[in-house]
Amino acid sequence: MTNSDERLFAMLIYLVSFFVPVIGPLIIWIIKRDDSDFIDYHGKEYFNFFISFTIYGFASGILILLIIGFLLVPAVGITGFILTIIAAVKAYNGERYRIPLVIRFIK
Repeated sequence: MTNSDERLFAMLIYLVSFFVPVIGPLIIWIIKRDDSDFIDYHGKEYFNFFISFTIYGFASGILILLIIGFLLVPAVGITGFILTIIAAVKAYNGERYRIPLVIRFIK
């Protein structure tokens, strides 16, 4: 069971990422990861998500040279936005949500 503070901080990892994608979530995760396994899980999940979608964004940018990137760049952006909102809601509900399409770099 997770308490409301853990759920709030886990949700904030995702919501703060809209304004400061690396520093905000990193600060929350580093400060709170030793206090809660739930926050640690969502911190790792967010950074795996961030790294994966950064790679997808760069690949889509390169594929602009082959015209298909013009479709992939907006698709990656919209998908990242939607998955961030879903993850924030799931974190606030106390669920350990595994974001789809994410490569697990941090375990």
